[in-house]
Amino acid sequence: MSSGRASARERFLAGAQEVGMAPEILRFPDGTRTAAQAAAAVGCELGQIVKSLVFLCDGEAVLALTSGANRVDTAQLGTVLGGTITRADADGVRDATGYAIGGTPPFGHARPLRAVVDRALLTYDTVWAAAGTPDTVFELTPDELVRASRAEVADFVDG
Repeated sequence: MSSGRASARERFLAGAQEVGMAPEILRFPDGTRTAAQAAAAVGCELGQIVKSLVFLCDGEAVLALTSGANRVDTAQLGTVLGGTITRADADGVRDATGYAIGGTPPFGHARPLRAVVDRALLTYDTVWAAAGTPDTVFELTPDELVRASRAEVADFVDG
């Protein structure tokens, strides 16, 4: 590479290797930027899509790994994390994770992030998450998701 900087795919694969995973990355040229697009592309339920959402808890970046069928309740998330929650902007997401919105994987970020996992994701045999770009995904088990992201399972969604 002329710039000397690893691509998002290369950085994701290196992050996966660090947590003992070698995922098969699927690419969908039409994009998997939204949970609905990703579910349609891979042919799974919307709830099986992992949304990797970056928030700020008292100004510190945190990661909420949420089922595609759910929405984060920021008040509940604040209670779980012990602070005031605001949404990170696109620059904040890239700064905290090294990835763009829509392609943020659940692990392998630019710096370690405190993470929480939506309990609803644990009801599936497998789930799908972004693999570093807005047109790539990979499959993993909920147990792998929790382990690789070093997340705590919590209740922080509407409903």
